Parts: sequence; structure tokens; C-alpha cells
Amino acid sequence: MRRRGWGRGRWRARPRWARWVGAAFVIGFLEGTGAHLLDLARGGIHAYAGFGPAPLQAFFVALVALDPLAAVLVARARPLGVRLAAGVMTLDVLANWSVNWPRLQRNPGMLLQPVGLLPITLFGLFVVGCALPLLRSLRDTDAVRGVTRRSDAAVLPPQR
Repeated sequence: MRRRGWGRGRWRARPRWARWVGAAFVIGFLEGTGAHLLDLARGGIHAYAGFGPAPLQAFFVALVALDPLAAVLVARARPLGVRLAAGVMTLDVLANWSVNWPRLQRNPGMLLQPVGLLPITLFGLFVVGCALPLLRSLRDTDAVRGVTRRSDAAVLPPQR
């Protein structure tokens, strides 16, 4: 039995739009991983010390693990990855807006910067807006193949 790596077989069965959306998810979360790794490399574990209360700081540090996890799960065409991506981006956008709100009130022009709140917000809206259609695409294609439950997937013969 030949295993297909990284969900390529699962993505091949998806509509073109779903493959593009999945690729955008993966690229965005890998970029986020890089940004958070860079922050931690520069400032250590306390890189987010000035970013609000301790739970928000812990969340920003946790994104070093959550972002690549979402990227890998989406790359493997796992519905859990899409759900995780939507949850992470919802929390990330809310956390960033709550931390930046006082500065944004003093200087509304900071919203227009190419790095920071604007791209995080736009990517978050993209992920949350595309999550349900992408989940449906993952589910519908599995239904066409006859996979309705995880236990059914275990007994299907490998596809060639």
C-alpha cells in the first residue's frame, strides 16, 4: 500500500478554488509562524511583554506552535486544520485589535501600514470567511468517495 504524502491525493480531488484557498491558508500560517519565530528570536520568551495581559502574551507565544499546526493540517486536507485555522485567526485578530486599540485611537493611520494590524485583519477575515465553504468541499468530496465516517475511511481500499 503506497501512502500519499501531505494530502496531495486528497487535494487533487478538490475543486480548483478549494486548492487555491488551502494554499493561501498554508502560506499565510507559515508566514505567521516565521513572524512569531522572528519575534521570539529577537526578544526571547518575553518578546510580547508589552502586549497586554499575560494571557494575551501567552497566546502570542503559543502561535509559534498553533500556526504551523494549522498549516500542516490544512496542507494534509484535514477538516480539523480548517477549524483550527478559523479559531486561531479569530483569536489572533481579536487579540491584536485589543492590544492595538489605544494606539489606533491616537493614530488611525497605523491601520494603513503594510505590516501589522491590516494584513492580520484581512487574512483573518479571509480565513473565517472561507472556512465553511472549504469544510464543505472537504466533506463533499469525501462523501463522493463514500467516506462518511472516520471508521469507513479505515476499511476503504487504497485508490490508484
